[in-house]
Amino acid sequence: MLSLPDRWRMLSVLFLARTAMAYQFQTVASDGPFLIDTLGIGFAQLGTLIGLYMLPGIVIALPGGMLGQRFGVKRLVLVGLILMAVGGALMGADTAALVFGGRLLSGLGAVFVNVLMTKMVTDWFAGREIVTALAVFVTSWPLGIALGLISFPTLAAIYSANAVMDAAAAVALVCLVLILLVYRSSPDAPSEAGRLQLDLTPREWVLISLAGFIWGSYNAGYVILISFLPELFSQRGYPLDEASRVVSLLAWVLIPSVPIAGYLSERLHKPNLVMIGGFAIVATAAAILPLAPVPIVPFAAIVLTIGLPAGLIMALSAEALRPENRSAGMGVFYTWHYAAMAVLPAIAGTARDLFGNPAAPSLFAAFLMVLAAAALVGFRLAQRAPLTTPPLAG
Repeated sequence: MLSLPDRWRMLSVLFLARTAMAYQFQTVASDGPFLIDTLGIGFAQLGTLIGLYMLPGIVIALPGGMLGQRFGVKRLVLVGLILMAVGGALMGADTAALVFGGRLLSGLGAVFVNVLMTKMVTDWFAGREIVTALAVFVTSWPLGIALGLISFPTLAAIYSANAVMDAAAAVALVCLVLILLVYRSSPDAPSEAGRLQLDLTPREWVLISLAGFIWGSYNAGYVILISFLPELFSQRGYPLDEASRVVSLLAWVLIPSVPIAGYLSERLHKPNLVMIGGFAIVATAAAILPLAPVPIVPFAAIVLTIGLPAGLIMALSAEALRPENRSAGMGVFYTWHYAAMAVLPAIAGTARDLFGNPAAPSLFAAFLMVLAAAALVGFRLAQRAPLTTPPLAG
């Protein structure tokens, strides 16, 4: 790590910290049967417990960005990691109140980590390998989930289910030490300390909102596909366990495909073509998959292309914001993301129940990719607006 250029060294520690966030997110899903038995809860409450990790983002993402602007992003990230560690430790308890409270607390800390570390990566790579860096950074999420899937069952079997929660809390503490000792601000980053105001221009508001909407729609479409396609494949004659293994490729292939796609697209200098192409292929494949004679063919197209837009979408935030507004602006970006992740998968599930057809979520995911493409067109049109518009009062 020491031989790397500074920006890549900083990306490495930020990548590890965001991986810890995804690793902790997976704890409830992996500990589900234990939590149901110990706490006396049902599957609906278990689903609520999973979602609690994301819930604070809807209301905290924007204030979190502003607090980072006021007190410094590194300081707020450290606070976030402390909250993740404390919340994770509370989740090792045997009472529902402490488990739910710990999940909410760790989710609150994860908001600071997610919002502000994206700004930190952007500070280091703006004007350099921004797409590649953000593509690598994004990959931390599926990697953390995958590591949880691999390690948590073993931890629970050898020690106890509580050890799963403790392990995630411990990883957050290790990342806290790494950020504290290794991370430093980019020398090119403008000073934001002392500011507690939201002075985005109308143009910045529109651009960062559209970028956040694109990111939220894209991620929600991905989550819907990975959540509902196992049932669709089972309806097409696949055993459920085999269907789940097939669909898991959407997670595993994403780990190498996103950074590779980011690296290649940055060198092609055709960001719009790559993003629109990725959205179009995924939307088309998701729409025809329920009716395809051999569903694995359109599914393979989804697996191979869904990672194409990821790094480029994240890089839109750097295009949308002035450097001095990145902290607060990323709060706006992630507010859209968290809202989309909270609402859109629920709509897909409702459509499945309403129409009684396992194809409905796949068609809805295709629609979300079309929406993301349309929002990208809106983003590029909004970029043509004048740069010198006065800020909104904050």
